[in-house]
Order: sequence, then structure tokens, then C-alpha cells
Amino acid sequence: MDSQLCKDKLRKLKCCLIIPTYNNCKTIESVIHSVWQYADDIIVVNDGSTDNTPEILKSFDYITIVSYNKNRGKGYALRQGFNKAEELGFDYGITIDSDGQHFAEDIPTFVGKIEEVPGSLIVGARNMSQDGIPGKSSFGNKFSNFWYHLETGIHLPDTQSGFRLYPVKKINQKHYFTRKYEFEIEVLVRAAWDEIPVVSVPIKVFYAPNTERVSHFRPFRDFGRISVLNTVLVFLTIVYVMPFSFFRHFSKDKIKEFIKYKLVKSSDSNLKLAFSIAFGVFMGIIPIWGYQMLLAIFLAWLLKLNKVIVIAAANISLPPMIPLILYFSYITGVYVTGSSIRMNFSEISFHVIKQNLYCYIIGSFAFASLMAIFMGTLSYVLIRIFRKK
Repeated sequence: MDSQLCKDKLRKLKCCLIIPTYNNCKTIESVIHSVWQYADDIIVVNDGSTDNTPEILKSFDYITIVSYNKNRGKGYALRQGFNKAEELGFDYGITIDSDGQHFAEDIPTFVGKIEEVPGSLIVGARNMSQDGIPGKSSFGNKFSNFWYHLETGIHLPDTQSGFRLYPVKKINQKHYFTRKYEFEIEVLVRAAWDEIPVVSVPIKVFYAPNTERVSHFRPFRDFGRISVLNTVLVFLTIVYVMPFSFFRHFSKDKIKEFIKYKLVKSSDSNLKLAFSIAFGVFMGIIPIWGYQMLLAIFLAWLLKLNKVIVIAAANISLPPMIPLILYFSYITGVYVTGSSIRMNFSEISFHVIKQNLYCYIIGSFAFASLMAIFMGTLSYVLIRIFRKK
């Protein structure tokens, strides 16, 4: 694709180029020149540069400049670029770093991909095995890719590349919590959670020698923030995203498909499948709110059960079911302990809860055991019937 055709397609797609920059006065000018060969609409976000970047930007009369005095971080700069792009009427924004490591000639690759997959978020995947790639960058990328797959189920070859195409209007609908390098992880994970297609295209990359390269990434501090973010995202994946996404896609056809392929045509034995259901139900009821999925997955792996079935069954504790689980757990506890105390549900207080906590905890384990036995037995019978048919 030649440069003029690329410009025409970008305009038709309502796509601009966004260049965040901070103290990259040695490279920003050449980056803008190279990008302009492929795109007419360029937004440069000056993230509080203290060198002569502002003077360099003023020499260009064909770019839109977003500038502020205090350095806020790359994530904040990107968000300002997205806001400006939407304000100017663009649907998409291609982000490219200002340190010269990316090649503007790869822009047509993004254009071709977005025509294939409209509305997607496209990540430029670098060849991290080529000569000249810093060891810490290669390790950090593999580390990030692992956590991204764990959080979304999506395999991406490069989750740390800054050369991306964003559907800016969709991205701007969300409130984000990060504003530095870790934002590029957060936005990628949350896009996948919102079912925005996340795909990749191969790109070239150039890493200048250490003596020439300007990097604002602070390994200890920034890597620490990214690690904290991944810990939070994994926790949310287990206790919120996985359960709700499972039921959000529920339909008669999906239920039939789940039963057919995960139960009837599973290679696991009838007993293993039934025990997986029973165990999932038990874990979903016992009073370890917030840790049920995490512990269920770990124990399912330890016991060599069907993890998908365990997770599905553990979703018995979704919010609509919680009041019923609490009530029947308490009632079961009253019968098991022989307690004479009766909770007045119209006058619940900390004192009342304290009085009845023992009944609830004992009852929840007893109720969970009864439900596990019942659901496991019922499942075993039904699986045998379906498999015979």
C-alpha cells in the first residue's frame, strides 16, 4: 500500500495518529516527519516535556498539539490523545512511540487489519528474538504475555508494544485507574473483558544502543506497579469476570452446547464429571466469599478434576442466589446445632449477626455438603442417561 492510498484509507476510516512524547527532543522531529508520509491527521501529546520538545512541536503547522506543564505519565498522555481524537470526530487512533523504535511504514499494516476486523484493538507485535533486543525487555514481555493470557484467555505475542490501533470511542467509555506505563496493560485487559476483539499484526522495531537510547521506564518502580496491577486484574478475573461472563452468555443453545461437549462428549468418566459438579457446588456455597473461585480452581487442579465444570458449578453463588444460600445455610445451621435462637430478618444488626454467626457457619458447610451430594448424585444419573442416548 503506497503512502497516498494509506492516507486516503485512514481518512475514510476516521483514523488519526497519536504520538505521546516526553523529553524525546532528539527523535520527535524525525518521527513526526516519517508519520506524515502516511497520515495527514496527527495528534502529538506533549506530556510535560522539560527539554526543547515544545519549541520543536511549534515548528509543525500540520499537527494538533495537546500540551500540559506537568509530566503525568504515558497512560495519562494516551488518554488525553484519545479524548482529543474523539473530540475531533475520529473513530480510531494509531499510537506510535516518539523514541524512534517504531517504523511509520508499518502503518498500512494496521489499516489493512482494521478493514478485516472493524472495531478491534490491534497491537503491533515486535520480533523479540531479533538481535539488539534488551534482555530485560524480552523477559518483561514474556512475563506480561503470561499474565494477559491468564486474565483474558487470549494469546498475544506482544502485550507491551506501544504501536497500537485503538477504537477510541469505545475506549473512552471507560474510567481507568492507571496513568503511567501500566495503563497499556489495563486498557488491553479491559478491552478483552468488554469483548472488543484484540488482535495483533507483525511490526519491525529498532532499539538504539544503550548510550543513545532515551527510556523513561524505571524498572523497579514501574515493574512494581505493573505487578500490583496484574495481581488486582487476576483477582477480578477469578471472582468477578469469569463467573459473570459465564452466565452473561447463557442461552438455550449455549446450555445445550455446554452439556453436549463438556459433559456428554467429555473424555472424563461419569464419576469424575459428577464429582466435579458436586465439588463446584460445595465450593460455591461455603462461606469464603471472594476466595471461592481461586481456591476452587487450585483444589480442582490438585484433585485432577474437570476445572471448567468446577467453575461452572461454583457459580451457584452468583448475586441473585446469595440471599437464598444465606437463608438456607442459616436454617440448616439452626437444625444442626439445635439452636433456639431465631433470626428476625426484618431487624438485622451486628448484634443479631454475631449471635447467629455460629449457626450460619456450621449450617453453610452442612448445607453445602447436602447440596453437593444431591447435585453430584443427580448429575451422575443424568450424565449416564444422556451418554446412553
